[in-house]
Amino acid sequence: MHRGKPLVENHDDAAPERARLLELAQASRASLASLSAMLGRNPSYLQQYVRKGSPRRLEENDRQRLAEFFGVSEGELGAPALSSRRSSAEEFLAVPRLPLDASAGPGAVGSEEISFDSFRFSRRWLREMGLEGADLSAIRVEGDSMEPVLRSGDEIFVDRNKRAGEGIHVVRIGDALHVKQVQASGPELIRLVSANEAYAPIELAREEVEIIGRVVWKGGRV
Repeated sequence: MHRGKPLVENHDDAAPERARLLELAQASRASLASLSAMLGRNPSYLQQYVRKGSPRRLEENDRQRLAEFFGVSEGELGAPALSSRRSSAEEFLAVPRLPLDASAGPGAVGSEEISFDSFRFSRRWLREMGLEGADLSAIRVEGDSMEPVLRSGDEIFVDRNKRAGEGIHVVRIGDALHVKQVQASGPELIRLVSANEAYAPIELAREEVEIIGRVVWKGGRV
């Protein structure tokens, strides 16, 4: 009796990982095309990987994202054993991206602080940037009040360990987040200054302002 073509062609030692990916996708009712789109790939990327073994193995970033999505270990999707590579925990730090837009303008309402993605940076780079030991979160800037220092769409790293002193900080006023230059204005006052001179400084009582952390790095499109 003809049983048809197997879902996963077993012609290399990565077939178990491909079969596991297909099993996880089917269990979560997620199509391979939608998972490919989540990775920023063309719709047939995972289809080709599962059915034909092309690419032979998933790239590390793709494997990590899929493992996080399914809630499984990267080993189930073909990650090398720790004995054959240096531990990611030793070499890299994942900086969570939070869906909290820090407004450089009227103010953005903060949502629940649950990471939806992450940046991975080498610990060596972080040391070179003076960020070793920082409690970092990444959020996106919206608005133009901090131009040209920060532009709308920039990703910024906020160090929650640095909440005192002057500098550019992310602050919460009520339910809204702002990114501003923070200056002391008096014993009980804080002055929030925009880089864009079109925006007037704001003076508030210290008790009205919650300092989330200092902006210590920025990145954005050229």
